[in-house]
Amino acid sequence: MNHPSSPPPRPDDVHAWVDRRLPEDQRATLEDQLREHPALLADAQEWKRLNQRISELHADVLDEPLPTHLLQAASQLGQRQQQRTQWILWGGMAASVLFAFGMGWFLQPVLSGFNNGTYASQQRSEKAFVMQASVAHAVFSPEVKHPVEVSAAEQQHLVQWLSKRLGRELKVPDLSAQGFQLMGGRLLSGDSGARAQFMFDNATGKRVTLYVGGLTSTTHASSTATSFQFSQQGKNLSFYWVDRNFGYALTGDLDRPALMALSEAVYAQLPR
Repeated sequence: MNHPSSPPPRPDDVHAWVDRRLPEDQRATLEDQLREHPALLADAQEWKRLNQRISELHADVLDEPLPTHLLQAASQLGQRQQQRTQWILWGGMAASVLFAFGMGWFLQPVLSGFNNGTYASQQRSEKAFVMQASVAHAVFSPEVKHPVEVSAAEQQHLVQWLSKRLGRELKVPDLSAQGFQLMGGRLLSGDSGARAQFMFDNATGKRVTLYVGGLTSTTHASSTATSFQFSQQGKNLSFYWVDRNFGYALTGDLDRPALMALSEAVYAQLPR
């Protein structure tokens, strides 16, 4: 049996290669490493194929000019940022003076602004996560022949495989009480590493997907959980939340109360 002569490349380098972000001088070396690890090469090629498919699916959107209201919002944001910078500079000087007179209570409204950057980073991370979940749902839920990579008949293998790739013990929720059965799942690529997608359907053919993956925001690292958040992309609705630095998004073409009930059932069965 032939054994690889080199260790597998770092996951960050593989994802940079998939996203065409790897520097030219490193690309050939990484491709040589991938050829010595056929399983990893197959995964990386599948991720590239998925990226291409998503790009083709939304090519018309990418070519559209930016809406006027977004351009105006960006301009207003720049003005607010400039005003905020001036306020922080003034606030820092004023706080020093006031603290000397024993008025430390005045610091709170000034210093609270420094947390805004971290909070904004958390929001961007979560918004990107749920958008990726929605896109993955839109790509795979209509599939007839290959909606999942590993079927529910191999559920134990599916869970073990995805748990290993995501570095976290995963559990497939039982949604039979809500009328949904597991179809299977697949491994996907996210902006901060591997992601898992589990697909369920009911007797009427409605499909929902549970998208799972780690988040790297510094805010998430120090938090335990967030409340359910709602998002809608076209006809697909999503409820998403963060638990122990892990993101979860349940997406489907359902009414909001029904999807909320499913989300609560998923959350109740998460590993603790």
